[in-house]
Amino acid sequence: MNFVFISPNFPEAYRWFCIRLRENGVNVLGVGDAPYDGLHPDLKKALSEYYRVDSLEDYDQVLRALGYFTGQYGKIDWVESNNEYWLELDARLRTDFNITTGLKAHEIEKYKSKMAMKAFYKKAGLPCARYAPVTDLETGLAFAGEVGYPIIVKPDNGVGAIATWKLKNDEDMRQFFRDPPPVQYLMEEYVSGSVTTYDGVCDSRGEVLFAASHITRNSIMDMVNEGVPTYYYVDKEVPADVEAAGRATLKAFGAASRFFHLEFFRLTADKPGLGRVGDIVALEVNMRPAGGYTPDMLNFGQSVDVYQIWADMVAFDGLRHHYDGPHSYCVYAGRRDENRYVLSLPQLEARCGNHARLFTRMPDALAGTMGNQVAIACFDTLEEVDAFVQSAFQLEES
Repeated sequence: MNFVFISPNFPEAYRWFCIRLRENGVNVLGVGDAPYDGLHPDLKKALSEYYRVDSLEDYDQVLRALGYFTGQYGKIDWVESNNEYWLELDARLRTDFNITTGLKAHEIEKYKSKMAMKAFYKKAGLPCARYAPVTDLETGLAFAGEVGYPIIVKPDNGVGAIATWKLKNDEDMRQFFRDPPPVQYLMEEYVSGSVTTYDGVCDSRGEVLFAASHITRNSIMDMVNEGVPTYYYVDKEVPADVEAAGRATLKAFGAASRFFHLEFFRLTADKPGLGRVGDIVALEVNMRPAGGYTPDMLNFGQSVDVYQIWADMVAFDGLRHHYDGPHSYCVYAGRRDENRYVLSLPQLEARCGNHARLFTRMPDALAGTMGNQVAIACFDTLEEVDAFVQSAFQLEES
């Protein structure tokens, strides 16, 4: 099997996808814009060959890379990046090289367009926030009259909460339309809820091989825009209603042979037309692993190896490894360099003792959303999670 991994060096932990593929007997070929000498030594060992391009944004260069690999190794069986930013590139390459193991260019919109997702959520039987495409001020004011403020405006094709804002009144709406974004945006009614996810891997039939769930109590939008503390935790077990919503969503979208990251709101206030406190409401679908160090957190909290599970799916369309270790709450705290915390990162790690799992720095490209300083630990109770979060974000008095 010839597998082309796009940008195998970023994030750095993605080298484990390549390593596990190689261990499964797959011929792994890399395409990226990083110098070969800058690759992690373990990644170099996993790759049969690496083709460097000046920019992955230059499709002609990437096209030539796959053409070269085809000439050297024969037909390409898989192309994947597992990275939201390159999903459209992956799909275009599969189309041009007739690779049937993933989404083609004409199929990718339903996984990238937030408006296109709505119809599939409806097919899954899940409620989702009312929305309207951003067109002009008159339409915006009419939508506000229908659903009330606040209103969320965000790019139709975007990653996370980047370039997303909350409009609180008519003046905010007018201000937004004085200089509207040059790309397609949509408006959504505001939903009060904590984000809970369904993360995992499914096979070519859409059967779930592994799944877990993580919970973000604070607003992701406020983390990005307002500097609200960035933290979330992997749940010990997947709640039954999240499991049901996740499987229904995968079926409605026809997901197959993928890592998936599905986002839902758990309502923290009653919302007419959507549900009552505690109900599940659809948010967004992502056909790739959750960002940052979340794959590692799934490993820590669930006693698994998601890189191996994914590689087994690719090579064997099933599980070849089974896991029965203990489950725990795995919590992430992303601290920002501009803040002065009571505990330094080494001091926080020392306080965690044997609960500590990973204390490091986030790459600058992801720090805007995830914070600069990474602190990950595992605990048996949510009371311990709360105590860790309080310690992680306690600021020095000015």
